[in-house]
Amino acid sequence: MAYWTPEELQRIGSTDDFHIAPFRADGATYGTPTWIWSVVVDGAVYVRAYNGTSSRWYGSAASQRAGRITAGGIEKDVAFVPTHDVALKDRIDDAYRAKYTHSPYLPPMLTDRVRAATVRVDPR
Repeated sequence: MAYWTPEELQRIGSTDDFHIAPFRADGATYGTPTWIWSVVVDGAVYVRAYNGTSSRWYGSAASQRAGRITAGGIEKDVAFVPTHDVALKDRIDDAYRAKYTHSPYLPPMLTDRVRAATVRVDPR
């Protein structure tokens, strides 16, 4: 597994311009970049689908397990790893609360429906 550099983690963690583009069904074509929220927890990058597991980008990420992200001036091919650890999801909730504390969209991002669509984003 590849790791994010400390500089990349700082840039991703401090920006609000994270775009995700999982591969389409052909496994070679990137999907349309979708703007989503991202957080850094324990040296890893995590994202959630606002519409839960029925989200189009989440479905592609779960089936293809790879794609590309752009954030904080970084463009990188990545792997997507679904996250199921409840204690980790609680720490991810805390990171969302800290980063997006003033957003009216925060409460839905902490629901069980959205927590079910939590994905770790690893560089490839």
